[in-house]
Amino acid sequence: MTVVVGYVPDPTGYLAVTEAVRQAGWRNTDLVVINAVDQAGYVRPTAADELDLDALAARLVSDGVPHEIRHVDIGTGQASDAILDAVEGTGAELVVVGLHRRSPVGKALLGSNAQRVLLDAPCPVLAVRAERAQQQ
Repeated sequence: MTVVVGYVPDPTGYLAVTEAVRQAGWRNTDLVVINAVDQAGYVRPTAADELDLDALAARLVSDGVPHEIRHVDIGTGQASDAILDAVEGTGAELVVVGLHRRSPVGKALLGSNAQRVLLDAPCPVLAVRAERAQQQ
């Protein structure tokens, strides 16, 4: 069995990976990290670049976690499709996703990848959210 995590290079993404590593260790299983890149490529802040993925791989090796990092080109698709495909393809026992705050307009115009994973995953989903930075 496997733990799958959707990765975004921000505090919530780092927290999701941290929790996924913990869960994989508790379950004595491997970890599959999904990094989705759409047609905008690396200019979109949700896509990790090669340097970030190299640092993530080094962290996972250091943590002793058997892992695979999948860099998925989703084109005009959704990151949730890549995550759900990995969940089904690996027979994952758990998927970890990060939640981000969105404005009401953002909720109305854009679908939520995390929400879709929460609703459509065939296995339990653990959702995490990083604390917001302290406002001064």
